[in-house]
Amino acid sequence: MPRYRYEYLEQELKQQIRSGYLQTGDRLPSIRSLCRDYQVSKATVLHALHRLESEQLVQARPKSGYFVRTPEYESPLPTRVQTPKTPAPVSVSAIFRDIMSQGAAFDILPAASQQDSLPQLTQLNRLMGRQMRLHPEQKAGYYDESAGKYSLRTALSAHLRQRKLRVDPENICITSGCQHSLFIALMITCQPGDTVAVESPAFYGVLQIMEQLGLNIIEISGDPVSGIDIQELQEQLTHWPIKACVVTPNFGTPAGSCIPPEHYASLVDLACRNDFWLIEDDIYGDLAFSSAATAPLKSQDNPQNEKVILCGSVSKSLSRDLRVGWIIAGGLHNKALQMKLITQLASPQAIQEGLAQFIAEGHYRRHLSQLRQKLQQQRDQLLAYLSQNWGQKIRYSQPDGGLCIWVQLPDACDSQAAYRSLREEGILLTPGTLFSAHGLYRHYLRLSFAQPLSAKRKAALDRLFICVLELSDKTSCQ
Repeated sequence: MPRYRYEYLEQELKQQIRSGYLQTGDRLPSIRSLCRDYQVSKATVLHALHRLESEQLVQARPKSGYFVRTPEYESPLPTRVQTPKTPAPVSVSAIFRDIMSQGAAFDILPAASQQDSLPQLTQLNRLMGRQMRLHPEQKAGYYDESAGKYSLRTALSAHLRQRKLRVDPENICITSGCQHSLFIALMITCQPGDTVAVESPAFYGVLQIMEQLGLNIIEISGDPVSGIDIQELQEQLTHWPIKACVVTPNFGTPAGSCIPPEHYASLVDLACRNDFWLIEDDIYGDLAFSSAATAPLKSQDNPQNEKVILCGSVSKSLSRDLRVGWIIAGGLHNKALQMKLITQLASPQAIQEGLAQFIAEGHYRRHLSQLRQKLQQQRDQLLAYLSQNWGQKIRYSQPDGGLCIWVQLPDACDSQAAYRSLREEGILLTPGTLFSAHGLYRHYLRLSFAQPLSAKRKAALDRLFICVLELSDKTSCQ
């Protein structure tokens, strides 16, 4: 029997964690609640929590409380795949269009109930609705300026300054999303037939743009932790006239990798010395789980010889339905404006004004704080489930932000074949082959923790892995 009250409380909480009542990523009751429920002092509660913290069962998060700690998983990371050394045209699988037609890029089971909305989204809708009611004749009769609303560009400039990037609002161009920004960036830096380097596994949206623009690709192998192999990129530059390189320095899909900030300068220096453009996909930059801000690659650009074009959006950090993005093109700003005029003409004014107010009044910052905690909890639950149920048969990345993990299956598995089989059951996986122009990563797949790991999604995951492994067994027997 515990001799002291803090020991009793410690054992109670420990039992709740080990029994699964409190799961990985769950928030413990508040200190005030524990004091009330167990009739103990604040000092007693803190003593018990500190003991659990020293046993690495819980962790404290600033201004958020105590959470069940993520175990240190023993699962090895996915292995790197050797990429082809010659440029090639790009062809995107029809599976991509099928997945997008289901609206299921980040949900294995679209038919499952959706997660509860974060409270700040209601405020965003109110602000946009209010802006739609203001000066309706003006908005209906006139276009916005091509660069976008100055109020939004000012709000974005202030937000990016918190991430260590100083940019004048005059140098920001509003677009209809990050995909649109990436399209503009490739249009103003490349011509049909040019060669573009892309970290591999690659974002399939970039592959789709490159296919449309008639560009050739060099896939540069990436590490599931540290991202693009800069040494390999440097070697390819000695063989091919690379015009641009597309990178996602922070939590790139599908692996959630991050280029170490100490490597930023060498990557920018490589671009300056070899005269190619670095196109930065920064769409996940706001989704770091740690409280420390993640600086964009653009923050290390050379002011005398700018080579980084930053593309961003709020579609992953705020709402998929909010098609607002931006491009910071430096010396190519006027070209970006011209391309924006050609491809979009102007952006919706009320939506921009509502979003600008949302950011300026601090709602976006508060939303991100809540969203990051939610995503970290959902990541922890997904990793715990994989470790407990499939950890001996698969490898997977363990990112510290973003929305996805990268899963490596046994060599004989074919995630693309499993996609076709599971599609009829309403289970939609994202096959690894979508992330390569050369059909690489057949025995890989991407999983997302953007949605809660409900009982239905756990069952879908089990069905997915059973199907994949059954198909590999049949292949082995043939």
